[in-house]
Amino acid sequence: MNIIVTGASSGVGFEAVLELILSGKHKVIALARSQDKLERLLEIAHGLNPEAEIFALAFDIVHDDYSGLQQFIGSNFDSKVDVLINNAGVLINKPFSQLQEMDFVEMLQGNYIGHVRIIQALLHLMPKGSHILNIGSMGGFQGSAKFPGMSAYSASKAALHTLTECLALELAEQEIKVNCLALGSAQTEMLEQAFPGYQSSVMAFEMGKYIADFSVTGHKFFNGKVLPVATSTP
Repeated sequence: MNIIVTGASSGVGFEAVLELILSGKHKVIALARSQDKLERLLEIAHGLNPEAEIFALAFDIVHDDYSGLQQFIGSNFDSKVDVLINNAGVLINKPFSQLQEMDFVEMLQGNYIGHVRIIQALLHLMPKGSHILNIGSMGGFQGSAKFPGMSAYSASKAALHTLTECLALELAEQEIKVNCLALGSAQTEMLEQAFPGYQSSVMAFEMGKYIADFSVTGHKFFNGKVLPVATSTP
């Protein structure tokens, strides 16, 4: 499969890429804003699998021009994308009374609008049977526990969850499946930012493996689903 992973420079996105290339069955394009972190990813990936077909591009899904990304995909994937993992995201942890309007704008851009942009830009490259996997959060999952300081982040993730359900319906005729994993805690830099000092029972590589596996098999069983992936709160 030809698989694109956004937010691939750290956390569960980083680990998902490594899991995908370890199988030796997939070509992977890793996208992130940090070129230095992507270089580290490439070094580790080729250390694990010297024949890994992995390509990295420093790319901002919110602000960059998609024509360059489309050319990059054409060069490395023969202009076909089987799986798109929308993992990129940002977090602001701040009490509601201190949030500025631009904080909400930043959250919506990073956690929602950016994903809208990349889906629209790549949709014509996705054949029947392909899978769009959005990475959401238990913070935006209806009925889940909520926490102080997380309102802007959680609201932006809730928007991504609803987009998932809407797109599954709209893309049904094209036979493109769309799902979302609402992640609970995994031991990442973002978790530390959200809940300083908290130790998760789930390691980043474990969650990354789950995401990688679901991205290539989950659409055989689910479509339009926002699935909670959490063992504890947070």
